[in-house]
Amino acid sequence: MPETTDPKAYQKKRAAEVTQLGSGQTEYKYEYAPELLETFENVHPERDYWVTLNADEFTSLCPKTHQPDFGTLIINYIPDINMVESKSLKLYLFSFMNSGEFHEDVVNKIGKDLVQLMSPKYLEVVGLFYPRGNISIHPTFSFSNGEAKYEEIEQYRFMNRNINPQRIG
Repeated sequence: MPETTDPKAYQKKRAAEVTQLGSGQTEYKYEYAPELLETFENVHPERDYWVTLNADEFTSLCPKTHQPDFGTLIINYIPDINMVESKSLKLYLFSFMNSGEFHEDVVNKIGKDLVQLMSPKYLEVVGLFYPRGNISIHPTFSFSNGEAKYEEIEQYRFMNRNINPQRIG
């Protein structure tokens, strides 16, 4: 919390930044809805730290068979000024339930939407989709803001992505 801000006023300001959380009326969208995403202000922008969000029950549709595809999404980011509000993220991810897209497209779309929303220092989205036809697909999206140390993180994580292959299912 900034030192010059009254604690009660600060908390009120932060609460006003999000509309989904605590609204008492949750509206679920069943088609892709990026407008559901909301942010709140990072109160520690002077330091780097990781935020990891796991969506263990992610579902989308195969664009060819229209059968459900299940998986886990792992979102890792180093915030700058804005952070994604978790309930809005949950509702946004839910909106993919009837969205017919390939796994690689879903992961890239989510990554691009989160970059546009937050302008983070670094962000990656990993999709761990359960096997269908004995093949699991694990696409990864990554982004850095162009600063050398975040580009270095992006390159390192990209080059070492499959040193420890992830397996689910």
